[in-house]
Amino acid sequence: MDWKDKVILITGGTGSFGKKFIKILLAEKQPKKIIVFSRDELKQHEMRVAGYDHPSLRYFIGDVRDRERLVRAMHGVDIVVHAAALKQVPACEYNPMEAVKTNIIGTSNVLEAALDAGVSKVLALSTDKAVSPANLYGGTKLVAEKLVIQSNAYAAGTSTRYSCVRYGNVVGSRGSVVPLFLKQRNSGRITITDDRMTRFWLSLEQGVHFVITCIEQMEGGEVFVPKIPSTKVIDLARAIAPNAQIEIIGIRPGEKLHEDLLSSDEARHTIELEHMYVVQPAEATWFGYSWKDSGKPVAEGFSYTSDSNTEWLDVEGIKKYIAPFETDFANGKLEG
Repeated sequence: MDWKDKVILITGGTGSFGKKFIKILLAEKQPKKIIVFSRDELKQHEMRVAGYDHPSLRYFIGDVRDRERLVRAMHGVDIVVHAAALKQVPACEYNPMEAVKTNIIGTSNVLEAALDAGVSKVLALSTDKAVSPANLYGGTKLVAEKLVIQSNAYAAGTSTRYSCVRYGNVVGSRGSVVPLFLKQRNSGRITITDDRMTRFWLSLEQGVHFVITCIEQMEGGEVFVPKIPSTKVIDLARAIAPNAQIEIIGIRPGEKLHEDLLSSDEARHTIELEHMYVVQPAEATWFGYSWKDSGKPVAEGFSYTSDSNTEWLDVEGIKKYIAPFETDFANGKLEG
């Protein structure tokens, strides 16, 4: 796939993922144009003055809740990366309809606008919290995933294709526990909700490169899941603040002890490759089934959970992940 003649639009482009995606895409793929679609004019301005002023960049103010604005923004666009979402679990719990409007209705608007505009590929970002969801955020992302995959039924007679990427916690991203632990370190006391808790982890760079790879390989209808390491949250705390006192404060509403990236029900139509799993459409007559020729089916009853993972980060391994954020935190650049 030649990116140099492609026009890419990224919703939520001013977020942690969006900025890293744009930086890597400009450096490695040199696309014809990248459109940053987001609702916050201040964040767009701050991106520009922070160096995101490349001639190929365009800034488009708009909200994914506004379908007409999306149609206008997608004129001439080849690829859409849908990263816009409300993702703070407590905020979504307290403002449920706002989460529904952005994460579900907003996703539907993106999908329909892309179809109307003749976009070739739409890749939506999902989360491990969409698997067996325990909170509203996870529930909205589960619905969003279903909307994305099933939209291929409407697009089957066109050139538009839809797929999802589903991965775990991104180290140091906005809302990550890493900035919180770095702030708490100064007090000599770190709070975690349960000392048994585990999570999937990957870096922003890993997430971006995985998304780029999936865009290049997607046929439509897949949910792509990377093979990534797990870590114990208590080990993360020890890696960041080895001398701090750790206080267990109790699990919060909507929080899981362990996260799932693949359920045993999905295993029946999941293909394993060297670096990822591909969840094929459960039942459809269109496309997305040729992955069975590229890998092997997973075992009956298989599930991919953070506590049963075969790849783990110990304290020293975690330190390598968080090292880049130590300097950013010290300089006030790390987003909480």
